[in-house]
Amino acid sequence: MTTMTEASVREFKMPDVGEGLTEAEILKWYVQPGDTVTDGQVVCEVETAKAAVELPIPYDGVVRDLHFPEGTTVDVGTPIIAVDVSGGTAAPAEAPAEVPAAAEAPEEKKPEGSGRQPVLVGYGVAASSTKRRPRKGPEVVVSQASAAVQKELNGHGTAAVPAAVDKPRPLAKPPVRKLAKDLGVDLATVVPSGPDGIITREDVHAAVAPPAPVTPEPAHVAPAVVPAAPPAAYDTARETRIPVKGVRKATAAAMIGSAFTAPHVTEFVTVDVTRTMKLVEELKQDKELQGLRVNPLLLVAKALLVAIKRNPDVNASWDEAAQEIVLKHYVNLGIAAATPRGLIVPNIKDAHTKTLPQLAESLGELVSTAREGKTSPAAMQGGTVTITNVGVFGVDTGTPILNPGESAILAIGAIKLQPWVHKGKVKPRQVTTLALSFDHRLVDGELGSKVLADVAAILEQPKRLITWA
Repeated sequence: MTTMTEASVREFKMPDVGEGLTEAEILKWYVQPGDTVTDGQVVCEVETAKAAVELPIPYDGVVRDLHFPEGTTVDVGTPIIAVDVSGGTAAPAEAPAEVPAAAEAPEEKKPEGSGRQPVLVGYGVAASSTKRRPRKGPEVVVSQASAAVQKELNGHGTAAVPAAVDKPRPLAKPPVRKLAKDLGVDLATVVPSGPDGIITREDVHAAVAPPAPVTPEPAHVAPAVVPAAPPAAYDTARETRIPVKGVRKATAAAMIGSAFTAPHVTEFVTVDVTRTMKLVEELKQDKELQGLRVNPLLLVAKALLVAIKRNPDVNASWDEAAQEIVLKHYVNLGIAAATPRGLIVPNIKDAHTKTLPQLAESLGELVSTAREGKTSPAAMQGGTVTITNVGVFGVDTGTPILNPGESAILAIGAIKLQPWVHKGKVKPRQVTTLALSFDHRLVDGELGSKVLADVAAILEQPKRLITWA
């Protein structure tokens, strides 16, 4: 029987399965202590702020411990499962001996075990993992200085203070470094709050904020101990409380940030879409579109792409750090999708390059994947403009809030049979209301009006798709 030592136990940490994520909830464990696992085997499913993702283990061994039960939200970088890789039944015979954790110098350069990065199941593993620069925290500097002092004590009996100790360069992205330079803040004095010790914009602003005044208490008066307030009681028969986490938590934070950062303007137009509805029925019979998702949303998406082509300045973003407008020469078209996990907005990459059949295929895949809860984090990153179809709920229109980092969002209202003046006579026509919200820092009233008017004109006369595209 093999004796298990601490050196043979590998801790698998919660990975950042989507750029910039800080936490994930463990939805389900697929293994239990004592189970044998192999390299690449899925051990659990987690829910991030963007998607539900299955995590594969990056090495062979026997499960020693599950550190958290299902339903627990865990910070990225926290060990979640311990695996004994001492060479039991699952470990390969030719595997090199494990180095004790204290001596593992390459640990910062690659994940524990092999050089593999955990990836989304079904997407494969890259041939070579991305190498990260070794990071030395403050504790490394202190230990080096202590070693120098101890050496002097052992050799001469008197400690000589080291002349200088090299400090690690603070971790921060270029825009944050520029902000710190503009505000006259030394990044070495800033306390980081980002993942892996990265300094954020909020950290820099906090460093220049004036300290709150402190009123000292008299020395002879002991500070009062305020008991913690008991949790508010509520009638469980009449109320249900749902923890805010995962997609709903991320959506709430993003919407608050967007609403109070970007100055929103919303414009509306009511349009006769009778001809568009007839075209939808004709396209459903087209051989090139057989088996594809053909509906009014498809033509609205195509109309918006044409309007952006005619008014390219609307497709932009605001760089706060550089104080620049970034014009995008591509359109990643976001489609808001309601799922059991909440509202998510995956996007179709380079939608502007797609033909109508290709766009229909992409829309079908996007919606199906979202409903199954399998949308990848990458699919929800990098959007430029979004469409939200509130009409499917019977709503006439709304004032949509921008997705952070995007310039505009188009809402489609319900399509209803209404009396409409057509060719000088009042007739029943298929009518809907469109609403376009845009960031007024990027898009002025003229540009926003042109985009909305172009979309409406195309939906009223779909033949413009041919002449304007």
